[in-house]
Amino acid sequence: MLQTLFYIPRELFGLPMFGFGLLLALWAVASVALLAYLVKKQGWSRDTRGYVPVLGLIGGAILFLLPALAEPQGLPIRGYGTMVLLGVAGGIWLAAARAKRAGLDPELILSLAFWIFLAGMVGARTFYVTEYWHQQFAKPTLGETIAAVANIAQGGLVVFGAFLGASAAFVFFSLRKRLPLLATFDLIAPSMILGLALGRIGCFMNGCCFGGTCNLPWAVSFPWNSPPQVRQASEGLIALHGLQFAKGDDAKPVIEAVVPGSQAALAGLKAGETIRAIGDRPATDKASSEWRAIHSVRDAEAELLRLSTPGTQIMVQTEEGAAAATWQIAGPLPGSLPVHPAQLYSSIDALCLLLFLLAWYPYRRHDGEILAWMLVLHAISRYFLESLRSDEGAVFGTGWTISQNISLLFFLIGVGMWVYFLFIEKGRPLDFYRSERAAAA
Repeated sequence: MLQTLFYIPRELFGLPMFGFGLLLALWAVASVALLAYLVKKQGWSRDTRGYVPVLGLIGGAILFLLPALAEPQGLPIRGYGTMVLLGVAGGIWLAAARAKRAGLDPELILSLAFWIFLAGMVGARTFYVTEYWHQQFAKPTLGETIAAVANIAQGGLVVFGAFLGASAAFVFFSLRKRLPLLATFDLIAPSMILGLALGRIGCFMNGCCFGGTCNLPWAVSFPWNSPPQVRQASEGLIALHGLQFAKGDDAKPVIEAVVPGSQAALAGLKAGETIRAIGDRPATDKASSEWRAIHSVRDAEAELLRLSTPGTQIMVQTEEGAAAATWQIAGPLPGSLPVHPAQLYSSIDALCLLLFLLAWYPYRRHDGEILAWMLVLHAISRYFLESLRSDEGAVFGTGWTISQNISLLFFLIGVGMWVYFLFIEKGRPLDFYRSERAAAA
């Protein structure tokens, strides 16, 4: 797990980086250069004008959003966001290279990729925010909510949402440019799978999309306060600083068990007591302390997870105790229970699917075969991989996660396409890649 790779400093050579700073100036220069290139190539066309609002939106994010996301040491560059961008770049490169071999203008693919990327990100984030609204995004103020929703680099993109958003942009772009939908989708489908393979590595670095507990030799344990540990604590599977609570995030913060011999037990805490407040006193400042009222199990777990620095003094006040139980964090804290590296399973699965699609491509007999294979095979593997994950619950009363339900829908669409190819479509020529087929012959 490597959530943060490095930080971009707030200032460089004494000048601010974000807001009205160097980054905005660089973006303005790059935007002007891009628009000048497009005007020279195709004039002030509708396509050229279409870039203006998007470039302005990105500039607005640099001006207003990045300063809000920056931390005291600078803007964090997350491992998750980096791998997502690498996946996008790799997918665009693959599609452009394959388009060139097929006799198409690679710049057409670059324009298509630009819109697919934006729509895919919006779709993936919208799907995730909708699914986890109450757990992560229902903040006290509108500003906090917007900042949480916009913080994509922290993690939180759903593949199926990306597929839906990207598909909408793809159809719109293809109709405008009069491109054959199925043939073009066959061209870009492997790129989407490559992006998925690299993006899942980002999930592993972030700790999200984790698997269930297991004892396999390749099981992994994520560090303190990682998403798997937070989930395991909320499910009552592990203790935090020696304290264990029953399931139910909104329940009263009653201690269900105290680990024998733990610092909490030695401090006098007992099962059945109800926590009223948790305080801490930094090791570097013994004279100051801060207390936080605890109203639910969620509050208690969040506060205990926050306290992780060795030497920090933890103070727990219960409704039954006259004095606060106090102890000091002695050393490094344990991480999660071992879990399936489900993210790496998904990455390997995507790489295998990528190789299959590339190998099948020269032998396709119908436009859309690659898309059909992608829908069917990814739906099957995703359905079974979801059964190894423990970060999502069942929905709609089906006993399946939302991703499993959508996998079933995609599977049926893919099967329907194959039925059409085999029993209805009479094998019309592949009209989009005549030059490629002639070269192969």
